[in-house]
Amino acid sequence: LDGERLCSRTYQDGIFEIVRKGIGGFIIFGGRRDELKGFIDEIQSLSKIPLFMASDVEQGVGQQVTGATGFPPQMAMAAAIDRDDPKDVATLGKALQAIADEAMDLGINMPLIPVLDVNRNPDNPIICTRAFSDSPETVAWFGSEYVRALEGAGLICCAKHFPGHGDSCTDSHISLPVINKPFRDLKDTDILPFKEAVNAGVSSIMVGHLSVPAIDPVPATLSKRIITGLLRNELSFDGLILTDALSMDALHDVGNIPAECIKAGVDILLHPADADSTVGELAEALKAGEIDEGQVDTAVDRILRVKMRIRSREKRGVDYRENAVLSSQITDMSITLVKGSPGVLPLKDAGRTCIVFAGDEGYGKASPLRNVSDNDMQVFHIKELEGNNIDGFNTVIFAIFGRIAAWKGSSGIKEEEKGRIKELIKRSKKAIVVSFGSPYVLRHFSEADMLIAAYSVSGQAQRSVVRCLKGEMDFKGRLPVNIEP
Repeated sequence: LDGERLCSRTYQDGIFEIVRKGIGGFIIFGGRRDELKGFIDEIQSLSKIPLFMASDVEQGVGQQVTGATGFPPQMAMAAAIDRDDPKDVATLGKALQAIADEAMDLGINMPLIPVLDVNRNPDNPIICTRAFSDSPETVAWFGSEYVRALEGAGLICCAKHFPGHGDSCTDSHISLPVINKPFRDLKDTDILPFKEAVNAGVSSIMVGHLSVPAIDPVPATLSKRIITGLLRNELSFDGLILTDALSMDALHDVGNIPAECIKAGVDILLHPADADSTVGELAEALKAGEIDEGQVDTAVDRILRVKMRIRSREKRGVDYRENAVLSSQITDMSITLVKGSPGVLPLKDAGRTCIVFAGDEGYGKASPLRNVSDNDMQVFHIKELEGNNIDGFNTVIFAIFGRIAAWKGSSGIKEEEKGRIKELIKRSKKAIVVSFGSPYVLRHFSEADMLIAAYSVSGQAQRSVVRCLKGEMDFKGRLPVNIEP
């Protein structure tokens, strides 16, 4: 459900049509809060059976919907929250309640969170800061907190991407990742958080498009050994099993994907490219005896059992302004000093400081980092910078932006830019490197005087870093991953 296209009557009519045909639900991308809220109410009232309204709201509902609150990514949450501090745990509880309240206010009943991948590969292009940590115990703890809070609020939450996408260097939107590790390692590391989520009462689990040869070389989404054998039987999970989006390219070489997924034990086919043709393929497979009718009935029974819990959207008094303040506080708590040298901060003479932007382009023009000084800052982009441009400055701040996004293929920095920054650090009197995105980027710049992890490209994260640089607040975050070279 593309919320940006709701202004088109033709698009709306197409949605109404598949609701009348009996679609099971929608995954929501984009849109404006009030417009989307009204449309969700309308299609729910059209459907004889309540619709699943799912959305990837890993960073709060504001990640998808304009007018809702964006929260820090999961890795920033783990950096901000000390699980041994009751005050921090209470703050996490408030954030999860805020995310739940906004989802319910909008009509989203199936938030596709938490991400339970254990990010063991520093070059993981698609998980990275979407994961809580590289520690299975940390991921399991945070994941269980998310599950209990969201399920307790009456939502159908979804843990993903089983059996674990964290040790991959491939984006499954582009091609099929292969996880080459022994089954014992998989069980102790990648599968552990899912086991704990099942114990915490998670209603649904998403299976990733992954090949895990230690269990089955067939992609997990199509693997009976992984879905029925491991998830259903060994982990005793009786909730809903979803595929990852079938519109992704990881399975593009596989024929008759919908039928193969159902045969493996999947209940819900998420985001096929075309719903009508998918139904046609399943009907043909049933007719040909490729799918057992009893298996379909079991999946439908499981779906209906969960759908009985879906309530009409409650009119809730959600304080979006208060939620935004809470999100900002958690961002402040997450900023992490990875390496510090005495005498660099606070910036005493910001007029003798320059900023060099690197990584993803487009973040420099209106960046809050320009507010490090009351005077106009000298600002450069790494691509247009000559070495002598930085001579004469006491401090050079390298701001590296790296958004974690589908189809992008990387969470790091280009080799050319990496080498250029290393050269410039040598020429600088004092160098500060800030990663707005993957903290693993910092491992390349150990010679800098200061290394700061901010986990996100958001303006909120940039404002928090500015406050730290000015000495208006201390660094409070703890690094949730190991970034040693």
